[in-house]
Amino acid sequence: MQYAIVYSSRTGNTRLLADAVRQALDPAGCLYFGPPDPAALAADVLYLGFWTDKGSCDKETAGFLSQLTNQQVFLFGTAGFGGAQDYFDQILDRVAQQLPSTVTVTGHFLCQGKMPLSVRARYEAMPDSPRRSAMLENFDRALSHPNQQDLDALKAALAHAE
Repeated sequence: MQYAIVYSSRTGNTRLLADAVRQALDPAGCLYFGPPDPAALAADVLYLGFWTDKGSCDKETAGFLSQLTNQQVFLFGTAGFGGAQDYFDQILDRVAQQLPSTVTVTGHFLCQGKMPLSVRARYEAMPDSPRRSAMLENFDRALSHPNQQDLDALKAALAHAE
């Protein structure tokens, strides 16, 4: 069975996860590795990575999702905000809802990812408030992600999906 690893990565976080997926799988079956491209659609199984934009996947990934037909899909990605599994599950549900009904989701994984320093600067410019403090704390917490624990959890999720 041939597979493709397709990912969109604005800051490098999702690319790091895609590299971990690649390391965890048999390289002989890899048909495609890279950003969304019609060449990946020939694979039976897709490992589809995205970065979170406004509570769902980024636009490039969303456009690719609509092109899927009968593949099996493992969703993975990163979100700058969060850290709570409930929030991650909501994002994954929104992404899965964009898949055609003929696509089967075999598993999923989402973790926190570091954000650009421009985001911190935007938070710092906000009026002092508990919300601002929480956003700055989240930003700082996200700086170390994805970390080795995240990569190990992704590999465990992949093993469980097979």
